[in-house]
Amino acid sequence: MLELNGKKYTDINAKTIDGWVENGWTWGIPISHEEYLRAQNGEWNVVLTGSKYVPKEWFPALKDRKILGLASGGGQQMPVFSALGACCTVLDYSDRQLENEKIVAKRENYSIDIIKADMSQRFPFDDCEFDIIFHPVSNCYIEDVFHVWNECYRVLKKGGVLLAGMDNGMNFLFEDIYKGPLTVVNKLPFNPLKDNKLYNKLDNAKDGVQFSHTIEEQIGGQLKAGFVLTDLYEDTDKDGLLHEYNIPQYIATRAIKPEK
Repeated sequence: MLELNGKKYTDINAKTIDGWVENGWTWGIPISHEEYLRAQNGEWNVVLTGSKYVPKEWFPALKDRKILGLASGGGQQMPVFSALGACCTVLDYSDRQLENEKIVAKRENYSIDIIKADMSQRFPFDDCEFDIIFHPVSNCYIEDVFHVWNECYRVLKKGGVLLAGMDNGMNFLFEDIYKGPLTVVNKLPFNPLKDNKLYNKLDNAKDGVQFSHTIEEQIGGQLKAGFVLTDLYEDTDKDGLLHEYNIPQYIATRAIKPEK
């Protein structure tokens, strides 16, 4: 793995996200007890991207299904799936995100396998272990997404479902997506491991080491791994100028591992 200042870039990202969680990061706030109870009663929604809810028809029946929450720590989605009767495993590399999973599981008294692991490495699971993989936007924190799709294909059962949220690269172009006018300052692909200026800029802003990825990598990578794409949608954040101008920032996909 590539290193920066003697550290793995994924280790830098894990510590960065720990800091975001401590400072009230939106994606690091666990669901409440009331939200958990509503999920048990069939009132629930989850997101893969910035704001749109994942269509309910994207999910098979969840009771007793084995679900892997890939880079999905934080106590937001896995508690919902647990409330619906799924057998959940969460893999994340942030200690604080995994701690949130432990807090909710203890509070609501359900079991979940909590795994600290780097998704840029081989997943610590057997072949054909899961029915569903739920993978919210997080590929922007790793350089090689082809590896992720290949590993998802390996650990999913035949007929299994991959639900993935992905950054489409738009967020990396602009100086500031919250202040007008929008000014393009960066070229794509955005890769701080190949550009010291980008790395130093992210480091100064405490934004970790982030990467843009092409549609060829994101959707094409799923297809090359062997998945069959069944549906998709585009999305934006809940705020910011790109949201106001309705410029898509994310894409969510539903894909299946063929039975044969």
